[in-house]
This record gives sequence, structure tokens and C-alpha cells, in this order.
Amino acid sequence: MIIDAHQHFWQVGRFEYPWLTRELGVLYRDYLPEDLEPVLKQNKVAQTVLVQASNSLEETKWLLQLADANQFIAGVVGWVDLKSPLVSDQLDEFLRHKKFKGVRHLVESEPVDDWLVQPEVLAGLSVLEARNIPYDLLVHPRHLKFVPQVIEACPKLRMVIDHLAKPPIASGAVAEWRTEFASLAKFPQLSCKLSGLVTEANHASWSIDELQPFVSDALNAFGPDRLIFGSDHPVCLLAASYERVLESFQTLLADLGSGMKERVFSTNAIEFYGI
Repeated sequence: MIIDAHQHFWQVGRFEYPWLTRELGVLYRDYLPEDLEPVLKQNKVAQTVLVQASNSLEETKWLLQLADANQFIAGVVGWVDLKSPLVSDQLDEFLRHKKFKGVRHLVESEPVDDWLVQPEVLAGLSVLEARNIPYDLLVHPRHLKFVPQVIEACPKLRMVIDHLAKPPIASGAVAEWRTEFASLAKFPQLSCKLSGLVTEANHASWSIDELQPFVSDALNAFGPDRLIFGSDHPVCLLAASYERVLESFQTLLADLGSGMKERVFSTNAIEFYGI
């Protein structure tokens, strides 16, 4: 069984998407369940985890409505205002929905690199910790140095690093990423998503061989028990079709035993998100 633990839906103009501009071409259009469902069936993907794309309570409500209407959506990683004194009330509302499975914030859109460790944010993350709600880390290499401070403040908060923290594959300037990323493997509450790599490589000319060192680094550091597959559809369309993304990761992980591959492609997502 395959679970795609990282995909998005959006409607242009419906919510605020600070990253979505006309210059992104293929992404600047609506992406809805009817676009993805036939692709999932064609690729024998059983379920997905739908992840927020806007720092918006209203978007999370909409994503949960989509999850209600589409059986293939196993869970939603939504948004709450971690800096708000009302964060508990916001979570109370969403937790009434059985498919609400986690929280994410567009940290990469914040003007300051240390957003994660601001006192108000840490207070909000502690609320997630107390309720055993996992948190998706949407970060770049420059943010990784702050993750240990989050773990010190919230030692029982389970977190997953989206897209392996976006190593700059295309430029080759990966020394900072490699050092910071590997250093985080010592924290057992951290997992990583094997997702988003194709869009960090050269969109027109990337190859599986180019991705291999980063997947190997993730395997060596975190092991297959803490890696989770995600397509990052439709963002992946900047560089590859859904089919090519899935096939690439199946090739990259071909040397794992069947039990370990099952963990990466389904079991780890089920356990992490409580699907």
C-alpha cells in the first residue's frame, strides 16, 4: 500500500497564498480533488495527507470539507495561529474533525529566520505537544539551527521535516544543509519527508543520480523508520509528473527490504499522523 503523505489543493484567489505567483506557470491555477484522484488510482496510491498552503483558519476549514467529501484524503495538516492566545480554542474546533491530523506554518515565508523560537511560537508549539498533535516543519537549511531549541522547549513534540529541509541541489551549495541536517538525527521525535527534492534540483535536467546522495544522507542519518514518502503534488509539476516522482523514489529505495519500503511508503505515515 502507498500513502502519499504530502499533497496540496488550492484555488487561486480563494485564500492568501504569498508564494503563489503567475511566474510559477503551471502552478498558477486551481488544483482540486478531481485533478488528483485519477492520478492516484493510476499509480495505485491508496490515500493521501492533505497539507495546508495558506496560513489561514478558513483554508483549514475548507481542506477539512474536502477531506469529508473525498475518501482518499486520510488526513489534513492544517494551520492554527501559534502566536495567538486563542490557539487552544482553534485546536478544539479542528480536533472535533477526525481527519485533522497535524499543524504546519509557512515558516519559509516569515521575514525572520528565528520565527520558530520566538516565545509566542514556542508557547503555541507547547500546546500542540500537550495534545500530542504533530507539527510539520516547513524550513530551509538556514532554519535548521533553531530546531534543537524547539526540541529543548517541547521535548515530546513530534515533528517531521518537510522536503528534507529543501537542500539546494541545483546550486550544489549543500555543505550547510548536510551538517545541520545530519546533526538533527539524534533527536528521536524528528522524522523527515522524502518529498520536494525534484523542485530543489534543476527543473529541466534533474536525474535520479542527482537525488541519490540526498536520499542516502537521509537514510544514513534517520533510517527508514523515520522517513515518509510524499509527492508534493502539484508543486512537483514544476519539475516532474506525479508518476515520475513516485517512480524515482521507488528506484531510489529499491535496495531496501520490502518491510522497510513499506514503512517509508505507508506505515510511517500511518503511525506519525495516526491515520
